[in-house]
Amino acid sequence: MAKAELTMNANPVVAYLQKPAESFTKSDIIRFVENNGVQMINFMYPGGDGKLKTLNFVITNKAYLETILTCGERVDGSSLFSFIEAGSSDLYVLPRFSTAFMDPFAEIPTLCLLCSYFDKDGQPLASSPENTLRKACEAFRQTTGMEFHAMGELEYYVIDQDDQLYPAIDQRGYHESAPYAKMNDFRQQCMLYIAQTGGQIKYGHSEVGNFKQDGLLYEQNEIEFLPVRAEEAADQLMLAKWVIRNLAYEMGLNVTFAPKITVGKAGSGLHIHMRLMKDGHNQMVSGGVLSETARKAIAGMMELAPSITAFGNKNPTSYFRLVPHQEAPTNVCWGDRNRSVLVRVPLGWTAGVDLCHAANPLESVSDIDTTVKQTVEMRSPDGSADLYQLLAGLCVACRHGFEMNDALRVAEDTYVNVNIHDAANADRLALLAQLPDSCAASADCLERQRAVYEEKGVFSKAMIDGIIAQLRAFHDETLRRDIQDKPEEIKQLVDTYFHCG
Repeated sequence: MAKAELTMNANPVVAYLQKPAESFTKSDIIRFVENNGVQMINFMYPGGDGKLKTLNFVITNKAYLETILTCGERVDGSSLFSFIEAGSSDLYVLPRFSTAFMDPFAEIPTLCLLCSYFDKDGQPLASSPENTLRKACEAFRQTTGMEFHAMGELEYYVIDQDDQLYPAIDQRGYHESAPYAKMNDFRQQCMLYIAQTGGQIKYGHSEVGNFKQDGLLYEQNEIEFLPVRAEEAADQLMLAKWVIRNLAYEMGLNVTFAPKITVGKAGSGLHIHMRLMKDGHNQMVSGGVLSETARKAIAGMMELAPSITAFGNKNPTSYFRLVPHQEAPTNVCWGDRNRSVLVRVPLGWTAGVDLCHAANPLESVSDIDTTVKQTVEMRSPDGSADLYQLLAGLCVACRHGFEMNDALRVAEDTYVNVNIHDAANADRLALLAQLPDSCAASADCLERQRAVYEEKGVFSKAMIDGIIAQLRAFHDETLRRDIQDKPEEIKQLVDTYFHCG
C-alpha cells in the first residue's frame, strides 16, 4: 500500500500507524492506545442471531492491556449460540488486530476489535460463524488455487416523520437527489463512519423503494461495497449494519434491513457479488467474455441454490420478497444483465472502449485493466442473512462447481436470456427449478444437500443441525399462501421480524 493511501485512509488507526490493517501487530495496537488517549477497548463478535455482541474493558495500565490482547476473555457460548449446551459453554474470544478501529459513537475514546471464538482446547470453534467462513475460503483455495472475493449491496429502509415537502414518486426513488430524497445526508454520514471502521465502499445511493404509511415516510437506500477477500467482506457488512443502526438511533430515525415491509412495495435484498482471483488477476473474464471458470462457479450455485436460502433468507418475511415481478428471483437460473434471474452477470467493462477518453477527449487513451471489475451477483439473500454463513455457503457452492463433472452443462441448461415472467416464456419457466417458499422448505433443502457443506469440515454438523432446527421452528410451511391477501396479518409478521439480522 502506497504512503499516500495510508495517509488518506479513513481508518484513523491505519493513518496513524502508517501500515495496512492486515499488518497490525499487538505492539502496534498498544502504541496506538498509549499515544492516542484510548481509555477503553471493546471486543466485538457475532452471535447466533447474526448481530454483533460487545464486551467492554477499561484500560488502567499497560500490563492489563497486554493481557487482554494476548489472552482474550472468557464468554458464555450457550447464551450466544443455541447449539452450545450450558454444561460446556465456556468459550474464549480473541481479538484480531487487523480489525482495529475507533468507535465513532463513543464519548470515551474507545478502540474496537473484532474477535474469533476458540474452544476449551484452544482450537478455533468449529461452529463459529467467522471460522466457518475461514474454512470455506481455505477449502476453496486448496481445491481451485484461487481466492474467493465478495462484496455486498446493503439495502435498508430509513423511517421518519413525513414532512410532505418535495415528495418523491412512489416506488421511483432510484438514485434520487435531494430534496426529493430526504435521507442522503444520513447515508453519507453512515458511509463516512463505515469507512472509518475499515469498510471499503464502492458507492451509496437512494433506492427504488419509497412510500408513506401511517404518517411516516419510508425511504430505501443502498450502500455497496468493493470486492475484497470474503472473510473481510463479512466483517465489513457486519460493521456497516452496526454503524447504520447506531447512527439512526442517535438521529432519532428508525432503520430496518427487513426483506419485506408491505405488499406491493420494493423489498430489501442483500445481493452478493463474487469474483475469483489468482495472482492478482480476475478469472471471471477470458477474451472479453464470461470465462469457463465463472460458468463452473455459477453451476455450483445453481446446484445448491435451494439450500443457500437457509443461510441468506432466515425468517418468514424473506419469502414474501421472493415472489414474481418484484426484481427478486423465484427460479433457479442465471443470465446477463437480467434482474429477474437468481444469478446475474452485471454489465462489465469488456467493450474494449476507453470510456474515460470518450467522455473526456482531452484525456489520453489509458491502458487500465478493467476486467478486475467483472463479478457475478447472487440476488436471493436479504438482510435476515447470517453474513458469515451466507458467504461460506456461496464459497462452498462455487467450489462445488469445480467438483461437478457436468458443471458446464448445468450452466448451459440454467442460462436464460428472456424475461422469465413473461407469459410467452411459460414453457421455459416450467423447466427451471423453484426456490423454496418458506423457512421450512429451505430447511428441507439444506437437509438434502448438507453433505456438500459439511465436506472438508467447512460447516460443522452442529451448525447445520442448528440452522435446520431454527428454520423449522417457524412452522411457516403454508404461511405465504395463507396470509398473502391479509394485510393486517402481514403487518404483524413484519413487526415481529422488523429488526432481523
